Amino acid sequence: MPAYTPQELAAQLRSGLLSFPVTHFTDDLEFDEPRYREHLAWLIGYPVAGLFAAGGTGEGFSLTPSEIDRVVRAAVSEVGGRVPVMAPATGGTANAVAQARAAEEAGADGLLLMPPYLTEAGQAGLVEHVSAVCRATGLGVVVYSRSNAILTDRSVQILAERNPTLIGFKDGVGNIESLTRIYATVGDRLAYIGGLPTAETFALPLLQLGMSTYSSAIFNFVPQYALDFYADVRAQDRAAVYRRIREFVLPYLDIRDRMKGYAVSIIKAGLAAVGRPAGPVRPPLQNLTEGELADLTALIHKIS
Repeated sequence: MPAYTPQELAAQLRSGLLSFPVTHFTDDLEFDEPRYREHLAWLIGYPVAGLFAAGGTGEGFSLTPSEIDRVVRAAVSEVGGRVPVMAPATGGTANAVAQARAAEEAGADGLLLMPPYLTEAGQAGLVEHVSAVCRATGLGVVVYSRSNAILTDRSVQILAERNPTLIGFKDGVGNIESLTRIYATVGDRLAYIGGLPTAETFALPLLQLGMSTYSSAIFNFVPQYALDFYADVRAQDRAAVYRRIREFVLPYLDIRDRMKGYAVSIIKAGLAAVGRPAGPVRPPLQNLTEGELADLTALIHKIS
């Protein structure tokens, strides 16, 4: 039996900042489990509400199903129940269902359902896709709305009514009208999670749309700063939030935006900058250049 009922998991995820750890690789791009475990042990020393293994920041899109299973099992083992571990369900429906069942067997506490791979789909098809994963296990499911799987308010309403184990909606689009429609329609039936790249940028305004939390990638390498930023957001301290945006987030975004895919690559660069290297990113992503790494290192030192 999962440690959390779906309803308990939703309440837990709402309660604090969410950690999306990178996945460590060796120089030859194999999963580096010892260093991954060491990283998780460091992160869960800080008060976060949940840990999402092999997510977007964790390069889940570049992992094989067997590697995802290894990463999830390592996370469950290392975390030891101190915070809930969320596992990914990726790809087409059959693959996502298989990964959901594997995650439950591995001891994960919940699922983050990623968009289906490659193909476009209508809303009815997306509803069936999400519902199939929700039916596959007893785990609570957070659906990630982005890319080729952007859900409308009506679809979210149908899914919430049909699937008791659907507990969360993670947004990767940032469409204010759509989010307003969803929250007005579904209300607090779901936990709402900010999921845009560098979610801190959007955290304060999205708080007004029911998003009490977000996925913090920078928590990987500046965990206390990320927690302090989150506390300022929850306190609605506009002056503090925008001070932090000016001093760190905006120059960080300037580096991130130099190359497509750097939203993930820059996190591993940040770990290198603080002396906790996580290895390279896998293709098709690219590592930051030495000059960009130097710029990031200097920026981190300014806030340390």
